[in-house]
Amino acid sequence: MTRTEIVSVDQIVHATPEAIFNLLADPRQHPVIDGSGTVRKTQGSVPTRLSLGTKFGMDMKLGIPYKITNKVVEFTEGKQIAWRHYGGHIWRYILEPVAGGTKVTEQFDYAHSRSKLLLKVMGAVPKNEKAMRNTLENLEKHFSSQQ
Repeated sequence: MTRTEIVSVDQIVHATPEAIFNLLADPRQHPVIDGSGTVRKTQGSVPTRLSLGTKFGMDMKLGIPYKITNKVVEFTEGKQIAWRHYGGHIWRYILEPVAGGTKVTEQFDYAHSRSKLLLKVMGAVPKNEKAMRNTLENLEKHFSSQQ
């Protein structure tokens, strides 16, 4: 794996790691913070709380509607959560407590992607970086509106 196969962005969010993790571990909340505009809603019956190995489906739309099933592949309570779908790339969140809140790092890890050429043709990597920045801003807005 090369360093260029992980896109990473971070932002300080004014909330505790536990509160942020609880939101990320609830797939019903993913459309609330999605910065890509593609995540519509959970698909069918999904767990209210993710854990290692949990599968969950999402209704998506990128031009046309589609469905995706993800599997939680990394899970450290309050610190890190990541999921992968059939394409092989991973969406990861790393939480670190800092003064005034939490440093949230979101990563798009496509080192094991089955479709690197397709990602390149679609311009997915720079688009994902922008969407991840939007997601972290949405995460901050979500928690600042609750204060």
